[in-house]
Amino acid sequence: MGIKPVAEAQDLANSKGLDLVEIAPQANPPVCKIVDFNKFRYEQERKQRETKKKVKAGLLKEIRMRPHIATHDLEIKAKHIEEFLAQNEKVRITVVFRGRENRHKEVGVKLLEKVQERLVSTSAVEKPPQADGNRMSMTLIPKK
Repeated sequence: MGIKPVAEAQDLANSKGLDLVEIAPQANPPVCKIVDFNKFRYEQERKQRETKKKVKAGLLKEIRMRPHIATHDLEIKAKHIEEFLAQNEKVRITVVFRGRENRHKEVGVKLLEKVQERLVSTSAVEKPPQADGNRMSMTLIPKK
C-alpha cells in the first residue's frame, strides 16, 4: 500500500474492521500490517512453539563421583564422558564430598583436573571447577 501517515493507516484498518500491527519498528519508516491482531498473535505463538520443538532438550549430562574414586572406576566414568561429548552434549562433572572430606577440597580439584587432562583432546572447559557447599563441579563442552 506504500508509505502512509499513521492516522490514515489507522482509519483504513478501522474501516476494514482490522487492526494496524507494527511488524518492524526498527525499520525506517516502521513497517505495519493491517491484520486481525488475535490471528497475528496466534501465528507468532505457533512459530515459537515450532522453534521450541526443534531445540534439543537435555543438552547437559551430569557425572557424579566421590573424591576417593578407584582408578578403574575413574576410567569408566571418563569413557562415559567421552561418549556424551561425542554426541555433542555438555557434561557437568560433580564431585560429592561427605563428612570430613569437606575439609579437603583440593582432592576434588585434583580429581577434576585429572579428568580434564584425560579429555583435553575431545573437550574444552566451559566452567572451571567451582565449590558449592558439599559439591564441586566443572562443565565440559565438546571441541569442534
